[in-house]
Amino acid sequence: MFSITKGGGFVAYFEYVRTVKSGDIFRDWLVEVLGARIQDKDCEVRVFKLSHASHRICRYEFKGEGFSVIAKFFGIPTGMIKKYDSYALMKKEYEYLKKAGKIIDVPEPIAINKNFSCVLVCKYVSGRFLFWYFNHRRKLEEKLGLVADMLRKLHDNTQTYYDKEKEFSKFNYVLKHLKISRHEKENYKRLLGKWWHSPLLDREKGCIIHNDATPVNYIFHRGRPFLLDLELASGHGHFACDLGILCAELKHYFARKGSSRRAEPYISHFLWHYSRNEEEFRKITKVIPFYMAYGLLRIAILKWNAKYRHYLLREAKNCLKAIEKM
Repeated sequence: MFSITKGGGFVAYFEYVRTVKSGDIFRDWLVEVLGARIQDKDCEVRVFKLSHASHRICRYEFKGEGFSVIAKFFGIPTGMIKKYDSYALMKKEYEYLKKAGKIIDVPEPIAINKNFSCVLVCKYVSGRFLFWYFNHRRKLEEKLGLVADMLRKLHDNTQTYYDKEKEFSKFNYVLKHLKISRHEKENYKRLLGKWWHSPLLDREKGCIIHNDATPVNYIFHRGRPFLLDLELASGHGHFACDLGILCAELKHYFARKGSSRRAEPYISHFLWHYSRNEEEFRKITKVIPFYMAYGLLRIAILKWNAKYRHYLLREAKNCLKAIEKM
């Protein structure tokens, strides 16, 4: 059993399901697309299913081959959202993995197939998730620095035009799915309007952003960071989105441990490492509250007790109110 601690506070794990042999249609297709990577074409394949995910995700371990793949079945939804274009989502993540893979380390995309519930197959990457370093506090600054370097490399090398409206539409999507009163939503929208009319979020160029940069979507394999799960990745975004989401996750993690203030040195270190110089650091810190609010509201969608959910909503609002002090 292989476990993953999710940002929402629950534990997901790969649980053994069954072993399949030659003659299983999907197993045989995997062996075919993997080609020379599998020496024994008749080897048994052990199947493990991830317990918590937005779609069915399985790991296929080829016995005696020392090789595994991850298969994500977009046509089998298991999360809150059940209706979406599974074919388009499969193709989108496959293309983003290929684009990002030319710049940073990501799981190698191997194949897609609409006939198997719109499956995307990638090489399995083993290692420790960034969340492990959150929990153990060992080398956390070092790992955050490596993540900052990787994100900087991705953002700098995928520059294109900037779509400001798309950045705000993500916020409105989250507000739509938050179970809060109409009055509260209007308060958030009023603050968003102030950010919209501020020049702080204006940019000449956008870039590819991961858009789901939580601590379980970074894994360290032999000391190198890999960026996982590009399902929500998008082009033409604001680079600070990825930074703000991870900063929100740091704040959330330490808040759950007793004091969100303990996150501040790690947030500063992360943002400083991403910045080229002090001037850029200052500019980034003015924008970060907007995306930290976005990250906190994403977390608030998950199941929490009323007191902690209220804390997340209050902190998100406080982040947005930063615009009133600038």
